[in-house]
Amino acid sequence: MKKIFLVLLFLNLNILNVFSVEPDVFVQSTVNRASEILTKNISKEDKINNLKEIAKETVDIEGVGFYSLGSARKSLNNEQKIKYLKLFEDYFLKSFSSRLSEYTNPEIDVLSKKVLSENYTIVNSVLKETAERPEVKIDWRIYTKNKDNPLIRDLIIEGLSLARTQKEEFASILSSNDGNINSLFQSLEKFSSN
Repeated sequence: MKKIFLVLLFLNLNILNVFSVEPDVFVQSTVNRASEILTKNISKEDKINNLKEIAKETVDIEGVGFYSLGSARKSLNNEQKIKYLKLFEDYFLKSFSSRLSEYTNPEIDVLSKKVLSENYTIVNSVLKETAERPEVKIDWRIYTKNKDNPLIRDLIIEGLSLARTQKEEFASILSSNDGNINSLFQSLEKFSSN
């Protein structure tokens, strides 16, 4: 009986390992899915909605949101955290999908990966050069705590971290409004409703 149990346990562990996703494969698969949507002959609205679905599956929106809020998140109560995460998700999805929907043929090649820790891997890629734009270096910070479900935590475009830029923008809004979280809420609502 013990032998059967050990064999089953071993098989289950191997099955789990088969389904774990390498960060570089995850990134290439994600960009291929987005590229397929962007080259489809569908309306811009449909492209945006499809891109939002990909983002919900592949980006750690909650993690990015709390990082973007910085130390201000420590002063929020549970109700404010819930409100912030909802507003941030709407803001993030609109910002991400509307920017990306402008690209007609975003060919991205994954070049390499560097494991930083058990929880993070950097995946290096390039957005291929076209007649309209030069080659762009893009590094993806992938959260790998759950090997079966890696998630994007940041994009570093030509050395500029989008998450850090977002954090600085939010800090600026809070700083110019005496740290009032409602000022940030209003900015996010305004962006999402336009």
